[in-house]
Amino acid sequence: MDHQSLLERAIELSHEGLRRRAGGPFGALLARNGEIVSEGWNCVTSVADPTAHAEVVAIRAACKALGTHDLSGCVLYSSCEPCPMCLAASYWARVDHIYYANTREDAARIGFDDRFFYEELARGPEARRVPSTRLQIDEAFAPMQVWWDDAERTPY
Repeated sequence: MDHQSLLERAIELSHEGLRRRAGGPFGALLARNGEIVSEGWNCVTSVADPTAHAEVVAIRAACKALGTHDLSGCVLYSSCEPCPMCLAASYWARVDHIYYANTREDAARIGFDDRFFYEELARGPEARRVPSTRLQIDEAFAPMQVWWDDAERTPY
């Protein structure tokens, strides 16, 4: 399948999620070599999970289908420009490319305004609306050191 067809399928998935009353009007899929690996739609309200955006649902399904956390070689197709969380998940998953149809401005026009999140991420932890405070605990780094020292660790 070509990019256009795969993106059209992502848009169809957004319609499917709406028909199922699963959540917001968003659909996404991951493909490798033009073949669909996974599909998803927004399920935030139906599964009571604020992280169940279409892109995250599709990423989780692709990882399960492929048996790996590394989606290198895969392309994400989304009915809308990914929000900061979904964009970060795409980077963590190591997708090769993201294609999207609607923009963040389109999403904002219907009540899905991500501007606040972009602004908050640009601030230091002490200046964010949800305060973040570091408490220094001497033993906190120990698990990190154990992981780092493990010659059999799986890096990501």
